[in-house]
Amino acid sequence: MTLIPGITIRSATEGDAAGIGLVVQTSFGTRPDESLGEPYRRLFPPQDAIVAVDGERVVGHVESTTMTLTVPGERTVEACGIAGVVVAPTHRRRGILRAMYTEQHQRIEAAGLPLTIFTASQGGIYGRFGYGPAIRENAVSIDRRFAEFLPSTPDPGGVELAVLAEATERVRAIYDRWRRPTPGAQVRPDARWEVTFLDPERFRDGGTDLFVLLHADGYVLYRYRYRDSVRIADVVEMRTVTADAHAALWRTLCGLDLITRIDAELPDNDPLPYLLTDPRLVRTNQRYDGLWLRLMDVPAALSARSYLRDLDVVFAVTDPFRNAGGTFALRVRDRVADCTPTTRAADVELGIDVLGSMYLGAYPARVFAAANRLQAKDSGQVRAIDEAFGAERDAELGWFF
Repeated sequence: MTLIPGITIRSATEGDAAGIGLVVQTSFGTRPDESLGEPYRRLFPPQDAIVAVDGERVVGHVESTTMTLTVPGERTVEACGIAGVVVAPTHRRRGILRAMYTEQHQRIEAAGLPLTIFTASQGGIYGRFGYGPAIRENAVSIDRRFAEFLPSTPDPGGVELAVLAEATERVRAIYDRWRRPTPGAQVRPDARWEVTFLDPERFRDGGTDLFVLLHADGYVLYRYRYRDSVRIADVVEMRTVTADAHAALWRTLCGLDLITRIDAELPDNDPLPYLLTDPRLVRTNQRYDGLWLRLMDVPAALSARSYLRDLDVVFAVTDPFRNAGGTFALRVRDRVADCTPTTRAADVELGIDVLGSMYLGAYPARVFAAANRLQAKDSGQVRAIDEAFGAERDAELGWFF
């Protein structure tokens, strides 16, 4: 397909491998790790990738895979996960990204997938394609030396030290229990677990290899770093199924006596600050989006999740990129939804990117109403949508892609 003079958009072939590698490495500033090649090829099949070529040169690339995503109500939805989106710096501002995305989204529509998701390296690009940020993450640091737990904080114990190679099956089982009720978490395929457990040098940023703490209902993968004479425990991944596991693992981390600081990522409503006598010790250093989401089929997507209260609303949804917009009636009874196209007058007008941000419950309707990106007939309607679209657990990304 030729949408731009001199540029062809097509499926990747084996002969494109070197060109894809060059443009991806140049754009992301990384070099390949041979140990990750085979797992990544299974995770994102090369034959499903899309390239933009100028003559024989690869100047753009998009890859994708089908993921199983948890949505509110402990339900799952098949979604297209997009990754490796790059345009060569020699070919910017020529419409190549839009052309590749047009082809990619036509394929997603043909496959009948109701959602598309990705982790974005830049925040100002994808709104025009109908994507909205759908998960919030907080990078925090805790000065372990002063962390004291309140007398009311549980001390359930049950944590054990483990060697990563001997703990893989238990870690995988706990993750699967955790991701089932957690909006935004994905089923983690074998190939992605291989990448996690290989723990290549390029992921360590000068730190040690992974250490493991295990509990019957949770785990922590962390590494040690030493920077400017500060000893740091860097939590790479923490998954807890129960409040007892959460408290027990944090007590153990704070018991690492030779460590000055613990770095971690927490969802908005993590209870850690409220377990401590001084909640200010959990210092937020950065707040950012962890996942972007686009509804490909509004009725299918809105009917797939559950809701926290009954609701009757008609949405007028605008889509700046594809043809997924329209007017839709959403009716919720006893947490179960039915969404269909309608000719009724709309109660609420919003962009499909806003609906994507609201979808997992992390971004409330009221903030978009305040920003004039959601227009409703009355404030009561906005409150009802906020309550219905909420989730019982914070949305969290299961694994980065």
